[in-house]
Amino acid sequence: MPSFDAVSEVDLHEASNAVDQANRVITNRFDFKGVDARYEREDRSVHMIAEAEFQIQQMLDILQNALHKCGIDINCIDAGDIVQTGKQCKQTLVLRHGIDTETCKKIVKLIKAEKFKVQAQIQSEQVRVTGKKRDDLQAVMAFLKQQDVNIPLQFGNFRD
Repeated sequence: MPSFDAVSEVDLHEASNAVDQANRVITNRFDFKGVDARYEREDRSVHMIAEAEFQIQQMLDILQNALHKCGIDINCIDAGDIVQTGKQCKQTLVLRHGIDTETCKKIVKLIKAEKFKVQAQIQSEQVRVTGKKRDDLQAVMAFLKQQDVNIPLQFGNFRD
């Protein structure tokens, strides 16, 4: 029986490329000359370090542009609070991976409300959709792309 998985994932290699690109941009920007400002990436988090709060906000905009250019949806970013420590400000951004249970339930509810001839079930951090026809699955994919679920969705593991 045909099926696919609705997931929300971030390509960490592309995220590294975006952080490197953003670091190059701030080293070359005029308003960041002579300022200790940098990005540091650890696994699924990015730390922004600068001397002032307004610089952190500018750095967030630069990073969002770099992520967008690398094909990463900026809705996957959870921004923490800006923390002042001595002469530096620091903000941590977390790149969300997987779909939380509440959103999974919302997706399943949306699919059932449209009365597609498919079955949707939650499997840990993803939603598996199975149906008898490939056309039904493609209709569900198109429907989910139009819905606002506050996270970027990708469709993978399509089986015929």
